[in-house]
This record gives sequence, C-alpha cells and structure tokens, in this order.
Amino acid sequence: MPKDSIALIGFMATGKTTIGKALVEYLGNDYRFIETDQLIIQIAGKPIPRIFSEDGEDKFRECEISVCENLSKLQRVIISCGGGVVVNWVNIENLRKNCHIVLLNATPEEIFKRLLKNGKETRPIIDKKDPKGEIMKILNIRKPYYEKAAELVIDTTDKKIQNIVREIAIKTFLKT
Repeated sequence: MPKDSIALIGFMATGKTTIGKALVEYLGNDYRFIETDQLIIQIAGKPIPRIFSEDGEDKFRECEISVCENLSKLQRVIISCGGGVVVNWVNIENLRKNCHIVLLNATPEEIFKRLLKNGKETRPIIDKKDPKGEIMKILNIRKPYYEKAAELVIDTTDKKIQNIVREIAIKTFLKT
C-alpha cells in the first residue's frame, strides 16, 4: 500500500507547523495536521520545558517514541515532528511505515530571525547567552541524523509557502 502521510522533520523555526497546516489545506481529502510536541504536552499535562526540568529529557524522549509509534498507524496525516525526533532512530523507523519523511531546512540566520519573531517565551533557545552559537551547535549535532532520515530535503529560506507545499506534494505523492 502506498504511503499516504507526510512527516515533516527539521530544526525549530524551519517551517514545520506552517508548512504542515498549508499542506493539509492544499491536499484536502480528509487530511489532518498533528504536532508531536502538542501530543506530548497533552499526555504529560505540562509544557515541554517543565517536562525537561521536572522529569528529564529521557522521559520526554520516551513519550516521543510512544507518540511516533502511535502516529505511524494513522492514515492521511501531516505530522510536524519535534526538532529532536531524529535523535532516536526508532522514531524514524516508525514514521517511515506510512509517512514520507521530508526535511525542512533553513539557514541559521533565517532560523534566528524567525525565532526572534516568536519571542523567548515560546523558544527558550534565544534566551541563551549566545543564541546563534547554540543554534549552530545543535544544528551541527543533528545534521547527520536529519540527512539520514530524509527522503526529500526542502530549504524554506526565502521561499513562498505555496511553492514549498506544491513541491512537497509533487515530489512525495506523485513519485510513488
């Protein structure tokens, strides 16, 4: 059976939520948009920074694995994955069961610019002493994981949302 879902992976502020919602609108036909981080927040009953501080990263990652496993069983979904979903390869193996894995990239400068728009309440990374350095550090650690997981890579820097959406739809669903 051909894959009928898409999992969007990538660093924060690369456009996963924005593109995911636009993809659902573009594809129609009963597609649903789901964010792994929002499901984790619902399950834990607290925001992600509190999960990390009170329960630790291991507990967060355990929950993330469970969420990805459950999402892999759904049909016709567009999933915006948390930026670190690739850290545990089992997440990618689960998502690949029914999803095309699409990596959204942006330049570190663009990521920083987008994060500043959102504010430090939503993105604690910009409240660090050297936010640009922190972005680069995490990007460098995750880059090989992102690249290994991706079936399709799209740079979202300076591209219109509708063009990105069209490119993803054509290169994922029309190629299978």
